[in-house]
Amino acid sequence: MRTTNTQPVIAAVDGSEDSLRALDWALDAARRRAAPLRVVHVRQYAPWGRPEAPAAGPPEPDDDRVLDEVRTRLRGLATAQPVEYVTLQGAPAAVLPALGAEAQVLVLGSRGRGGFASLLLGSNGMAAARDAACPVVVVPRPGRGAGTTPAAPAAGDQGEPPAGPGSRVVVGVDVDHPDDVTLAFAFTEADLRGALLQVIAAYRWPAQPLMAPGELVPPVIDQDAVENETRALAEGLLTPHRARHPDVRAETRVLPADAAGSLVAASGGAGLVVVGRHRRRLFAPARMMGSVTHAVLLHAACPIAVVPPSSQEDAPPPEE
Repeated sequence: MRTTNTQPVIAAVDGSEDSLRALDWALDAARRRAAPLRVVHVRQYAPWGRPEAPAAGPPEPDDDRVLDEVRTRLRGLATAQPVEYVTLQGAPAAVLPALGAEAQVLVLGSRGRGGFASLLLGSNGMAAARDAACPVVVVPRPGRGAGTTPAAPAAGDQGEPPAGPGSRVVVGVDVDHPDDVTLAFAFTEADLRGALLQVIAAYRWPAQPLMAPGELVPPVIDQDAVENETRALAEGLLTPHRARHPDVRAETRVLPADAAGSLVAASGGAGLVVVGRHRRRLFAPARMMGSVTHAVLLHAACPIAVVPPSSQEDAPPPEE
């Protein structure tokens, strides 16, 4: 089931090859959603600018060569999507996350023109993924994580042949802390793409049970029971989303491994991997991505979508 959303897909560009790959991804996403595309170039203030200067401002009167190049590129593609071009001034790490307030999806490359070659993810991408109010898609450079392969089926899977490259959307589910917003985004993406949705439910093994004081022998834990319980909980979380997206084929894989490693492995040959951002907590009021999301952003072989929690969940805790 698809709903109409008139908000644009926003692509952040700076003239680098990384941002042009992000532009191509954003254009495809706008087409699938029948949404307008907004191309934004943020001109960074000179390093001698005053720190109290505003985060964003009107563009300089001269032409924007970066956007001129993008216009030429998109003109050659003869896109039917309405495209808007916007130049802003300010610190990209502050301006880019703010764009999420008016976007369906914010898309950017893993590194910009000014990034260090050794970085796996630039500071602007990290800031946007952590702070934007909309899902943020980071498009990595080709060949990153080329050695990864899709996760092997766990016991009980049907053993069907893996889907072809790009025809899978991968999402992780934590049965102990379910994230309905992230699952909803993953199902929608799979529906838009006509893709297989691969749901990874990882559990720690061997388990480390808590022992009572003086207890010498840990209780025996049946791995099959843990796996079956994890699968049952995961399937229960998927039920309402399957009802809303009856055309999506969702395959659950229950793996005795760490969640980050399983998602990175499954990203090989996938079209998109979807992860959630941590909710704010009482003793950690600042926005945080979480270790799994951070690892996937750094190492996944395909584009990564970071989905924020709902606005109610992400609200800062009340002051005493």
